[in-house]
Order: sequence, then structure tokens, then C-alpha cells
Amino acid sequence: MDPITAPIDGAFWISCGIIALLLLLSAFFSGSETALTAASRGKLRAQADKGSRGARAALKITEDTERLIGSVLLGNNLVNILAASLATALFTRTFGQSGVALATLVMTFLVLIFAEVLPKTYAIINSEKAAAWVAPVISVIVTVFAPVVGLVRMLVRGLLRLFGVQIEADSQMLAVREEIAGAIQLGHSEGVVEKEDRDRILGALDLSDRTVEEIMLHRSDIEMINANDDPETILKQCLQSAHTRLPVFRDEAENIVGIVHAKDLLRAIYEQIGGPDGDASALKRFRITDVTVPPYFVPETTPLDDQMHEFLRLRSHFALVVDEYGSLQGLITLEDILEEIVGEITDEFDPDADQIVTRTEDGQYQVDGAMTIRDLNRAKDWSLPDDEANTVAGLVIHEAQMIPTVGQVFSFHNFRFEVMARDGNRITGLKIRPL
Repeated sequence: MDPITAPIDGAFWISCGIIALLLLLSAFFSGSETALTAASRGKLRAQADKGSRGARAALKITEDTERLIGSVLLGNNLVNILAASLATALFTRTFGQSGVALATLVMTFLVLIFAEVLPKTYAIINSEKAAAWVAPVISVIVTVFAPVVGLVRMLVRGLLRLFGVQIEADSQMLAVREEIAGAIQLGHSEGVVEKEDRDRILGALDLSDRTVEEIMLHRSDIEMINANDDPETILKQCLQSAHTRLPVFRDEAENIVGIVHAKDLLRAIYEQIGGPDGDASALKRFRITDVTVPPYFVPETTPLDDQMHEFLRLRSHFALVVDEYGSLQGLITLEDILEEIVGEITDEFDPDADQIVTRTEDGQYQVDGAMTIRDLNRAKDWSLPDDEANTVAGLVIHEAQMIPTVGQVFSFHNFRFEVMARDGNRITGLKIRPL
């Protein structure tokens, strides 16, 4: 090592003080970057609503993440490079040529510990608190560095465009809905969020991405009333039905002439026969179409979120689903949409509704072919794809590229499917087990 070429005088300590100040500024920039990018905008919004000026400032400057990061990195690099330059000059003047290596080692240690790891660790632990504290200062720095950052942004985007990368002005790395869904899934995998809570929240988030067609009751399973039947038959059918609203058709099932509510029907029949002491023979003059309400039709491509709001706006719970040609495809109720959020809703008329998946003695799961893939995934916490088919039977037919016969076995998506029952071209029963 070269001999000391300059005494440790007042200029030495002044230089050390400037370097320490620059390291402090570097720690501020590093911690600010981590705090502002790691802070939850939802928590900051809650603090801002309670009157926190720092939280409001943090929300404002994080709206343009690219400009924020550019300003913070510009300031951080300026102070780091200046600190390294001063340290090199100081150590070279004091220790000679060996001062360059010594300055590199010392500054690397100081920057790593006190200007990077320490402030960023604190910022991660207290991200919202730190973000609210540094936001007013950072907002001033962002304004001061705006011209330089703007030029840097144009240069960076130009270089990225050469490689075919396009950046939207207001693009976000993650949509808010996807961020919430990811946080819920992560919380469930770590045991913090219960499965039922996860299903409810994700079900509500998925309403805008799912359509009426995916959850409607298919037309083959709709219970209808024939307007041409005699009143006694109609009354008996309504009393035996588990539903309070039934579509009424005339001549053919496609010709829906109205919807009858059980209460309206019973009230009208009671008035028709003249009360408890009336003449029951007057029931023969009763016409079902006198108590029906006009049917409400919706397209099968309607998003569930829009349909739920439409139900609430119209104060209706029942709609018939048609395709692009106007043909009846099924029906949907407000309860069907709510079940996508809260799960299966049962009453005294659905005693077996909770037995939608039964486990057999051989360890397999027996399901109805008409069961939706989403319901099966929620019931067993599986991840069968529902992009190409809505029902389990539809998934098997899609993957097999044929209509299977009873006894055929298929394996796909890491599951084994065995066809147990078939009615015409419909698969009505399946056994499933994970491979």
C-alpha cells in the first residue's frame, strides 16, 4: 500500500460528511421507490379518505408509475455516482493509487447496506406508512425532473419500438380485478383465506366475464304449462311443481305466451270459484292466460353482471334465454346468478341439492353429466377447464371428439372420466377421479 500522501485534515472530514449526506439521499430514494411501488392503493385510498395528505399525494404520483420510477431512479443514480466519485477522489488523495480499490470496496459496502437493503427492507415492512411520508417530497422531485424524465421516456420507448414492443400511455402491469383475484388465491394457498370466502369473492369478480348461456337451465329441463290443458290439470301441475314461476306455452314449446306465478294462479282460481263457499264447477271457465305476465327474453350472450343489474332494475327474477335466431335455449333466474357468488342456495324443495357430487366406494366421484364444470371445480377445488364447454358432459364430448357410449373411459387434464349413463345423445352420468 502506498504511503499516505495527504493529511487527514478538515477537508477530509467535510468530504466524508458530503458522502454521508449523499448516502442518506440514496437511502431516501431507494426506500421511496420500494414504498411507493409496494404500497397498496386500496389502503392508501382508505387513509386518504380519512384525511391523510401524504396518502393523497402517494395516490396521485403513483398514477403514472413510469414517470415516478424514472424520477426516483434519476435522483438515486445522481447521488450514488456523485458519492462514488467523491469517495474515489478522497481515498486517492489520502492513500494514493490504492485508494481507488479501497474506495470501491468501502462504497459498495456502504451503498449496499445503508442505501439499498436497509431502507428497502423498512419500506417493504411499512410500505403504506413510508409511502405517505415520502410522497410530498417525491412529488416535488417528480415535478423538477419531469423534463429530463420525459426525454428519457421518449428515448426508451423509441428503443423498445425498434424491438416491436408497444407501451400504452395508461397501461397497468396488473388490472385491479386480477390483482385482487391473485391476492385471494395466494391467501387461500397460504391458509389465510377460507375456501368458501375465496369462492364468493372470485365468483363476484367473474360475473362480468361469464354469460347467461353458461349457467342457464337448458330448455330440455324446463318445466312448462300447456295453455291448452284443462284448468284442473294446470292447477295440479302447479301444486306438484317445486317452482313458483312457470312458463306457459301454446301449441308448441317454442311459443311461450307468458309466465305464471303460483300465487297469482291460486288467487285467480280462488276468485273464479267464488271463495270457500263457491262453485268448484266454475273452474272449467278459468283461462291460464288471464293471469300470466308477458315473458322476458334475454340474449344468451348477456354478461351475468349486466343481467343481474337488469333483474334488479326491472324488479324481476325470471328470464327466458334465446339465441341469435330467437329460438328458446333455456331460462335463468336471479337465484342462479346469486349462486355463482354464494354457492348453492337450497330450500325445503331441494333436499338433495348438496349431494351434487357423491363419492363411490372405489374412490371415484359420481356426477350428473349436466353439472357445470364451474360447480364441479368449486365443489372439489379442481381446475378443469371451462373454455370450450360449460358442462362436464360437454367437456368429455369436446375432448373425445365423439358422443361416447356407456362404459367408455377417457383420460385428459389429469383426470379419468368413465361414462356411466346415457340418454339418447346426452351423457347423463359420469364417474371422475384425479389421476
